[in-house]
Amino acid sequence: MNSCILMAQIIQDPELRYTSDNQTPLTQMLVQFSGVKAEDAPSTLKVVGWGEYLANEIKTNYSTGDRVVIEGSLRMNVIERPEGFKEKRAEFNVSRIHKLGTDDHFEPQVMASERTFQQTPEPSRPQTYDKVVSMDQHRMSSSVSYPNNTSTEQNTEQSFDSSFGSSSPQNPTSGSPSHEHDLDDIPF
Repeated sequence: MNSCILMAQIIQDPELRYTSDNQTPLTQMLVQFSGVKAEDAPSTLKVVGWGEYLANEIKTNYSTGDRVVIEGSLRMNVIERPEGFKEKRAEFNVSRIHKLGTDDHFEPQVMASERTFQQTPEPSRPQTYDKVVSMDQHRMSSSVSYPNNTSTEQNTEQSFDSSFGSSSPQNPTSGSPSHEHDLDDIPF
């Protein structure tokens, strides 16, 4: 089954009707949408909403001039003409409908070339990754020394200070023992 989404303008008021056999309600209306190219004439399409809820919702909430987004499926009906030939007509079966507004035309309010974009402000602290330690350097260090009066978990948290992004592993900012050991205490 196909699935379509169409933005259109209602050009004929929705008409509530019932099928002859089991009296299922349906609403029919005509919508108009612009062509692909600017010089193309607008196209007209018959839209049908089936079922008690959808048919009544369309009839009560929508009228001529409303701009809508319609979700549903497109099908082709073959109609036998009195002149002796068959004609194919497209019909849009609605599953959902959403009202956009009641403008007289479909041109976007802001064209893509006229949009103004706000730049994202710079972060307060630039994010740099110059503290990356190569795997060879990690393998060459035989052990990690921790101060005697703190646990391993506390020392790991203390080694990440505010100067994290401002120095490289070869040139620590201070000579304290917390900067000399490996920042990643997970052995590989």
